[in-house]
Amino acid sequence: MVRLEPGPGIVLWRERLDRAAQTALVAAVRALVAEAPFYRPQMPKSGAPFSVEETNFGPLGWLSEPGGYRYGATHPVTGKPWPAMPPALLALWQAVADYPHEPECCLVNLYRGEARMGLHQDRDEEALEAPVVSLSLGDNARFRIGGTTRKGPTQSFLLQSGDVLRFGGPARLAFHGIDKVVAGSSTLIPGGGRINLTLRRVTRPAA
Repeated sequence: MVRLEPGPGIVLWRERLDRAAQTALVAAVRALVAEAPFYRPQMPKSGAPFSVEETNFGPLGWLSEPGGYRYGATHPVTGKPWPAMPPALLALWQAVADYPHEPECCLVNLYRGEARMGLHQDRDEEALEAPVVSLSLGDNARFRIGGTTRKGPTQSFLLQSGDVLRFGGPARLAFHGIDKVVAGSSTLIPGGGRINLTLRRVTRPAA
C-alpha cells in the first residue's frame, strides 16, 4: 500500500484493499444489490437518465430526480429501506476518514460501457466538515479533480481496483468526476465494469 497526497485535502491510498478483500467486498455488494437493485437516476429538470447505474447502502441514500438532488431513506423503485452497509466499509471509514462519526450513506455507482461522471461537487450534505471516502473496485478509471470552481484547473490520475481516495478540508467541495473507464482492465466484477463506493456523512452530529 502506498499513500499519496495529490493536493491539499486529497489523500490516495494505492491498493488499500488486497485482492482477497476486494473479492469478499464484491460478494457482499452483490448480495445487497439483490435487495436494493441498481437503477438509473434522472437528471434534475431534464429527467435524462444517468449513464451510470446506482444504488445505496446505509440509513440514507443519495437520489437524483427531475425535482432535484436529495437524500432519502428508501429505494425509489422498491420503496424499501436501503440495506445496511457491509462491516468492511464501516471499518474502512474508521481507518481512513479521520472523523469521529459514522457515515450515513454509501452511494454505489456501477460503470459499464460508455458510462462516465461529469465534473460535480458533493454538496448536498449538512456535515461538510466530514470528508468523502471513495473505494474503487474493478476496471481502472481516469479520475479528475479540481478546485471549488467549475472552470478552475484540474488534475487527473488513474484509479485502480482496491484504491481508496479521501478528500476533505480545502478539497471537500472540489469539482471531480470520472472521464473514462478502461473496459476489461480487471476481472474482479462478474460481467465486467467498475463499482465505486462513496462513503459520506450526511447530517451534522448532535453537539
